[in-house]
Amino acid sequence: MHYPGMIMAIDFPSEIAALQQTFASIRNVSDIDQLRSEVAELTEAAAAPDLWDNPDEAQQVTSKLSHRQSTLEKLEKFDSRIEDVELLVSMSQEEGDQESLAEAAAEIEKLRTELSALEISTLLSGEYDERAAVITVRAGAGGDDATDFAQTLARMYIRWAENKGYNVKELDTSYAEGAGVKSATVEISAPYAFGTLSVEAGTHRLVRISPFDNQGRRQTSFAAVEVIPLIEPTDHIDIDENDLKIDVYRSSGPGGQSVNTTDSAVRITHLPTGTVVSMQNEKSQIQNRAAAMRVLQSRLLQLKQEEEAAQKKDLAGDIKASWGDQMRSYVTHPYQMVKDLRTGHEVNNPQAVFDGDIDGFLEAGIRWRKEGQKAAEAEAQTP
Repeated sequence: MHYPGMIMAIDFPSEIAALQQTFASIRNVSDIDQLRSEVAELTEAAAAPDLWDNPDEAQQVTSKLSHRQSTLEKLEKFDSRIEDVELLVSMSQEEGDQESLAEAAAEIEKLRTELSALEISTLLSGEYDERAAVITVRAGAGGDDATDFAQTLARMYIRWAENKGYNVKELDTSYAEGAGVKSATVEISAPYAFGTLSVEAGTHRLVRISPFDNQGRRQTSFAAVEVIPLIEPTDHIDIDENDLKIDVYRSSGPGGQSVNTTDSAVRITHLPTGTVVSMQNEKSQIQNRAAAMRVLQSRLLQLKQEEEAAQKKDLAGDIKASWGDQMRSYVTHPYQMVKDLRTGHEVNNPQAVFDGDIDGFLEAGIRWRKEGQKAAEAEAQTP
């Protein structure tokens, strides 16, 4: 609710100037002509009569088209929306119309929020940022608390995606003997899912009163998060069948219980790199093998990209999930706080974060990464 005093305190000219400046910077890095061309091409592809002969490809086309159309529409309309709110403020101030000024203030806040989200999307320009994301959460140090924490983090990413209406597919879950999971792998399909979620990769730390300690002591536990882009049919990663070791076994549920009576789960080891992928959530061995191969190709693609960029660290092996390596802390005792140690972004409601409210952390992480890239580029250009 807006009150007259609150409206009078708003510096409307400065607020509108800030919106105009932000939008100008977004336009400078957005190729609207290219965007229009992509929308036209995707619209034509979406109209193809045989599109749904391949449901996965059809979903990619329609998802990309929806995202591109939404971005183009926002870019084309922001100019007039900012002009409209500027005119509304001017007329309302001349007439002393507080109700209209309150309406203008609400529209400015809405524009600020939408521009912030649009600005973030312009920062996602990596080669694979547009891809779907495959997230694997692994329990680290901390016993039952760590496996319980790993399950909580996996649920957090699933909730975040479901809250946005994104498609989520649980690929593999390795349950712990006690509480929680040793590891969990999920696929999140949405435009720029990898670019957005890749800032979550690293070690996460939880501090709380342990529900597994009969003396009610405080426990610190860790979990490692890996994020890789999902491969597409156009990607070329040659894998020699002789380099693969394939094991089949029975899928298991919580407590080690077998969830079926056939050897439908599949574990594939890529011998040259030591990369291991397990899959058990599909109904048949053939489906699990196909899903495991896709994730294996995604991981090898990521490794190849890192090698080409002369990066020395291994994607997953660099994440130790222990003291001194954490990138974010979740604390529920003796106070309530979630803080990202890279960006400084902090909130005081861990439960909301665990329920999927992580947009603030994602946006801060994307900006932090972009600033680091700019600093590295500037340093490389310095004689």
